[in-house]
Amino acid sequence: MKFYFFTLSALFFLTTSCVEKTESFTRETIVLKKDWRFSKGSHPDAIHKSFDDSQWEKVNIPHDWAIYGPFNKEIDKQEVAIAQNNETTATEKTGRTGALPYIGEAWYRNEFTLPNLNKNKKILIQFDGAMSEPEVFINGEKVGEWKYGYAYFYFDITEYVHKENNTISVKINNREKSSRWYPGAGLYRNVHLIVKEKESIAHWGTFITTPLITKEEAKINIKTKVNGEQIKLVTKIYDADGIEIARQEATQMFSNEFDQNISVSDPNLWSPDSPYLYTAKIQLYANNELKDETTSRFGIRSIDFSAENGFRLNGKKTKFKGVCLHHDLGPLGAAVNKSALRRQLRILKDLGVNAIRSSHNMPSIEQLELCNEMGFLFLAESFDEWKVPKVKNGYNLYFDDYAEKDIVNLVHATRNHPSIVMWSSGNEVPDQWGNEGVKRAKWLQDIFHREDPTRPVTVGMDQVEAVMQNGFGAIMDIPGLNYRVHLYEDAYKKFPQGFILGSETASTVSSRGIYKFPVEKASMKQYEDFQSSSYDMEYCSWSNLPDEDFILQDDKDWVLGEFVWTGFDYLGEPTPYDEAWPSRSSYFGISDLAGLPKDRYYLYRSRWNTKDETLHILPHWNWEGREGETTPVFVYTSYDQAELFVNGKSQGIRKKTKNGTPQERYRLMWMDVKYEPGTLKVVALDEAGNPVAEKVVKTAGKPHQLALRPETMSLKANGEDLMFVEVSVVDKNGIPCPTAQHQLNFEVTGKGSFRAVCNGNPTSLELFHLPSMKLFNGKLVVLIQSSEEVGAITLKVTGENLLSQSVTINSIQE
Repeated sequence: MKFYFFTLSALFFLTTSCVEKTESFTRETIVLKKDWRFSKGSHPDAIHKSFDDSQWEKVNIPHDWAIYGPFNKEIDKQEVAIAQNNETTATEKTGRTGALPYIGEAWYRNEFTLPNLNKNKKILIQFDGAMSEPEVFINGEKVGEWKYGYAYFYFDITEYVHKENNTISVKINNREKSSRWYPGAGLYRNVHLIVKEKESIAHWGTFITTPLITKEEAKINIKTKVNGEQIKLVTKIYDADGIEIARQEATQMFSNEFDQNISVSDPNLWSPDSPYLYTAKIQLYANNELKDETTSRFGIRSIDFSAENGFRLNGKKTKFKGVCLHHDLGPLGAAVNKSALRRQLRILKDLGVNAIRSSHNMPSIEQLELCNEMGFLFLAESFDEWKVPKVKNGYNLYFDDYAEKDIVNLVHATRNHPSIVMWSSGNEVPDQWGNEGVKRAKWLQDIFHREDPTRPVTVGMDQVEAVMQNGFGAIMDIPGLNYRVHLYEDAYKKFPQGFILGSETASTVSSRGIYKFPVEKASMKQYEDFQSSSYDMEYCSWSNLPDEDFILQDDKDWVLGEFVWTGFDYLGEPTPYDEAWPSRSSYFGISDLAGLPKDRYYLYRSRWNTKDETLHILPHWNWEGREGETTPVFVYTSYDQAELFVNGKSQGIRKKTKNGTPQERYRLMWMDVKYEPGTLKVVALDEAGNPVAEKVVKTAGKPHQLALRPETMSLKANGEDLMFVEVSVVDKNGIPCPTAQHQLNFEVTGKGSFRAVCNGNPTSLELFHLPSMKLFNGKLVVLIQSSEEVGAITLKVTGENLLSQSVTINSIQE
């Protein structure tokens, strides 16, 4: 069986400024960011314009009300047996949804004017996501409602608005037992007003593909749905430098759609290594008068999946080196922020990641835009639940009425992004059992195919034996296996597609900077401090260590690649401590909740980042009281062999080998090292045994002073940009103190403000938005937010018995 999929990508015309407006000759897009009023609780009269909301909290959108806490084990405490964890007996789960107060009803209100409104105008309001069950009122009239908190949706509000004094009211309702992780709460993504002519391009009405690509030429097909008569369409293509390279006029419509084919000579192809983006400007004329204009960035690339070649991008066989990401941004909660997303992607680029799976929800527009620009393949997921429930008040309540509408909106809103190469219609749905589930799987896949015939569809399947027997796995375009590495061979033989995707892999658990002894492979291991060991030898009852997936990726051509669970820790799902308080966030991340890399980061980097050297030693070398005791040393490196020294004494040479355990194939391990304070050094060797690189870890003295490391030295003065400053403690010689746990305080002055802080500790109950937090194993990260004024911003950090430190950065004009 062979699939060929070709696509180009466009970015829908949206603003990214703070309040405000993007104007063409005929179209205006207003992002309603500022001056919202917010109140938690029931306010049925809030739909009316005359309602007094002057005492409500003033907030900006995007906004997540729950991230401000407090943490409380009683919030959404669930008595449940988690089927995905192979549990058969219900037990109390306290931190499953993050123990943050997302449950309940709340209201948002704002005012807006439309000075250019006239009888020929059409007004739409678009929500990129509202958690959850939003009901929307304009000037006291209900204009619509939606259910799914992750869905994009819009309403035509033309008949409800006036030129001035318009009031929008949005009711939000989050039910208990509605999620398996922290979902966030409120208007956590952007809200847009679109003002255009009635004769206009339909909302999400443009679909750009490339049915033919050669070295000399790319055929760009642009389908554009429009409203109007006696009209023509003019499309202009610009290269990355803004130079017009092609144009075409069209007057022939098929029903309400133009279908254009435009040639681009010597095309620059989009890929993770070279994410080249073109721009299409599409203009609609009626009686030679310009009526509408949209501008879309897009990338030219081809994709195909086949048993012979696996996955090919632009004709080149490519394996997915992917991670799964939840939608929360750690200390920011669910509130989308483009600079925070950009930081995540920079970290993943250094790791060598080339692909992302949105888990288990529809991605933000901002995330997709950045993946287009920075070069990431994307698996866009839709649902975690179909008709059969995982949680009492989950998507099962809406499936019959909303599944098709939600898929249509997902596809129409995002199908033009070059990063998206696959759709997923679900994750570990209980519907994998039984004939009805097979029918649902095909029904959903057919909707995706109808709306976008250029991309395949997958499902993350964890009930592998069931889907091999009942036909569920056989009907999927891409059979995606979640874990179950021991069943890959059987599934490959059983399924007709000729390939398998590791749609979710590993679920290895660790806590940054925590090391447990003795070092041994263990499943669901628990300790008194509710942490997991960063020797990366602990995993979950349903999962495995990374090395077992590496073997499948390296040895089986028919394995398309993997999406590791997860790239970053996230709020909720604190396995293996689901029943332990105060565990309230995950241990799965390759990086922690603050974005700081765990040791496992370098294990993946040693395989995935093929451009840069990796040479990393663990554990740290501060073990007072363990003198003379066995303290194993691991090295994660892109080199095949290395020699280890303790205080100048060789501990021998280790070499990666296929003849030993999976760990011996990918890690260098010295299991019998005896701890003595001083210097730990590893020297990497080439094939001839010559030294080519070295890394040193030293025992630190007493904590002496703070060290601040901002990512850059400037912020954009837009009121949204964030600076992430890593704070650590060093001794008097500048050696990092890996066990420091000091309480620190933060003060920001100048043209910015303190936004949040995070130390990556999954058991910490300190609130992210307060300017004080304890170090976790010597580190934490402070977030500074710009204002709309240009000038200096200074962060000062203090801690008891430590020399304080300050850093000054500049807020500059965008």
